[in-house]
Amino acid sequence: MPQANRQASAARVQIYRERIRAAGGAEVLFKLPRETVALLDELKEREGLQNRSQALLQLIERGREATQQVA
Repeated sequence: MPQANRQASAARVQIYRERIRAAGGAEVLFKLPRETVALLDELKEREGLQNRSQALLQLIERGREATQQVA
């Protein structure tokens, strides 16, 4: 990849990450088993979500609610 393309790509990534931070988010990379990714994809499709992040957030919220009900 030519140097100019790498710099342009890096600039786009930087802008993207700044937008995420400004919205109160953070970008995180997870290493997950294929079965877990399949579960996220299934939930995403079933619930009509836009991406795996939304599916993961939904599962976390469900876990949070279950924990609060037990406590």
